[in-house]
Amino acid sequence: MRGEYPDVYQYEDIPEQLKNKIVNIWRETIGIDRVAYSQRTTKLNREYLKSCYIALCKGFGVLNLGANISNDEYDIIYLDVITEHFLYQTNIDEMLSVIELMTQYTENFSKEDSEVGKIDINKVVNELNQHFREHGVGYQYENGQIIRVDSEFIHTEAVKPALQLLSNPMYKGAQEEFLKAHEHYRHGRYDSALTDCLKAFESTMKIILDKHGWEYDKNRDTASKLINCCIRNELIPKFWTDHFTSLNNMLTSSIPTPRNKLSGHGKGNDDIEVPEHIIQYVLHMTASTIVFLIKADESLK
Repeated sequence: MRGEYPDVYQYEDIPEQLKNKIVNIWRETIGIDRVAYSQRTTKLNREYLKSCYIALCKGFGVLNLGANISNDEYDIIYLDVITEHFLYQTNIDEMLSVIELMTQYTENFSKEDSEVGKIDINKVVNELNQHFREHGVGYQYENGQIIRVDSEFIHTEAVKPALQLLSNPMYKGAQEEFLKAHEHYRHGRYDSALTDCLKAFESTMKIILDKHGWEYDKNRDTASKLINCCIRNELIPKFWTDHFTSLNNMLTSSIPTPRNKLSGHGKGNDDIEVPEHIIQYVLHMTASTIVFLIKADESLK
């Protein structure tokens, strides 16, 4: 109620109380598929829950989510089965996958269920994310997927604005790469996360350069040359060029260099492990840089 949340997040478990709150969100949105199959809205939510159930079975590589599932489809109450699997699950990735997929289906359901029109998906997502924060669980639902949060301040001031700006259709490629970097990070694939950070960073610059018709070598120019091209074309105002020479150095060293040294080339006989603190820094630096570049482009006359 005071708006205070834990400063330190944990990533290995979802507490029982938080699970119960999430299940209650599902009940309040798509709703139970137990009775009144003849009603249009109940038919619709049953179709969505059945699709979600099948997708989860496929994703987890199982035939059923429970041991005592009826062979008669009409005896299956999909929300109950999904809920039971979720409540008794201990694997964090599987729990997050259920939450992610159920929220995606709730978004789709809210768009299609025009007769009822009572689901405010923004309110649902805000409630879900608030519950994550309240319980100190370091994940948030953003742009259709669960991403990992390391610092609430950095997430609010850098990552979330970057995702909002990248939601513009013209930045679709950069958005996919940035979200993919977070997905790799969540699953501990740090070298792949570094690679996708660089891709998102370079894609953002290329999109801006293409938008203005500024010349660069699309096949050969690296991040450093793309940055120089942005400065040359006054994406950074000319009277600030000297001041932002240090920005050029910082960007080329903070994003491309760790990727090149730690993940972009063959490792030979050395098993190079990317430290977690480096990928955290690079993810946040990528977000901040993307925000800066797009905002700078928007300010151009």
